[in-house]
Amino acid sequence: MKKDLETRDDVYLLVSSFYVKVRKDELLAPFFNDVIKDWDAHLERLTTFWEASLFLKTKYTGNPLETHIKVDADNKNTITEQHFGLWLNLWLETIDELFEGDFAQNAKFKARKMGSFLYLKIFEARMG
Repeated sequence: MKKDLETRDDVYLLVSSFYVKVRKDELLAPFFNDVIKDWDAHLERLTTFWEASLFLKTKYTGNPLETHIKVDADNKNTITEQHFGLWLNLWLETIDELFEGDFAQNAKFKARKMGSFLYLKIFEARMG
């Protein structure tokens, strides 16, 4: 039986394992590998984001919406629902490989919700 997400180390394992997959994915990799120069810092920042989102213990101070809109604009508005679908499928797959339980299920729910929100906001930003 797998354990649930419980600690920052668990969240880091999830985030870092997920991004190993993203960085190898033919469609997703260019959006990440061309933008992110310091992967260690990126993984720490996203661990803090997910830790704050799941456990409400830490405070995340970044602006993911602004960041994603900028990446889309910098890539000539080429982010599509397919990219978000791939991202979500890799996230769900990684959770299922490593964890099970209430926090794991919540991480899936939050990712679905966040992906939909970000995609809609990117589309809105294009309409300007």
